[in-house]
Amino acid sequence: MNNSDPLFDKAERYIRSAKLLSDDGDFDSAASRLYYAMFFIAEALLNKRGLSFSSHHAVIAAFGQYFAKTKELDPRFHQSLLAAFSQRQLGDYSNISVLTRKDIEILLKDTTDFLAASKKWISNLN
Repeated sequence: MNNSDPLFDKAERYIRSAKLLSDDGDFDSAASRLYYAMFFIAEALLNKRGLSFSSHHAVIAAFGQYFAKTKELDPRFHQSLLAAFSQRQLGDYSNISVLTRKDIEILLKDTTDFLAASKKWISNLN
């Protein structure tokens, strides 16, 4: 039986894409892919709780409420999700590129840590 969540699968694809984009020096696009990976992870977790939201802000806020404030997952993941959202906004909407390789390295580590912790949380439900 395959226990893989389609949103986790998508997050993993986006992480791989972000690595390629970062290697090519496209830090703005890499930040966007990593934000969306984190967003999909948060959505998957909320879905496991039977919760669904229609906006990015609602998903981020609900993740904070149901996972960070309760400390079911390390609250740093909520802070990372908020930071990723801000970096995506900068990368997507700023006229000049301000994100650096170091920004992406930090975001990539946060995203992969978030995915691993989330998979562990879900496996503990079973």
